Amino acid sequence: MKFDGGFTVPAEREIVFARLNDPHFFASCLDGVSELVEVDPTHFTARLATRIAYIKFNFAISVEIAEIVAPSRVVAKSEGTPLGIVGRLTALATADLQASVAEDGSAQTEVTYEIDVSLAGKLGSIGQPVLRSKAREMERSFVEKLHAAFATAPDGTVQEIVS
Repeated sequence: MKFDGGFTVPAEREIVFARLNDPHFFASCLDGVSELVEVDPTHFTARLATRIAYIKFNFAISVEIAEIVAPSRVVAKSEGTPLGIVGRLTALATADLQASVAEDGSAQTEVTYEIDVSLAGKLGSIGQPVLRSKAREMERSFVEKLHAAFATAPDGTVQEIVS
């Protein structure tokens, strides 16, 4: 199942790229992520707690940063095992960052992404419309938190939220 989309971040591409590649910052923008551990610079583990429809899931997640082309592209592979239920989640996520200029002349970054997700076991029995709805909900929350982190102060500096 593929998901794709895009959003704009009100900051320079290099700054957005650096922050999105900071695993603790990235995780702070995702609802339900905890216990983030850096195994090495390109491998991480974490817990993800989420609710899909009426079912609550807790996943043990491992992430590998498969490709980095600074400051324009990141590709990550993820695998997750739900705790207490049979199944497996695998995903390949690609994010591309393009510098642009806002109407007021300020720098901004256009982020486009594509995520290819595969669900096996009982996870696979959840319908695609339900999963698509959850993915859009997660995207909205992520973008809101990202925008809050890059909110512009009255003096024009970027205020980064420390989590």
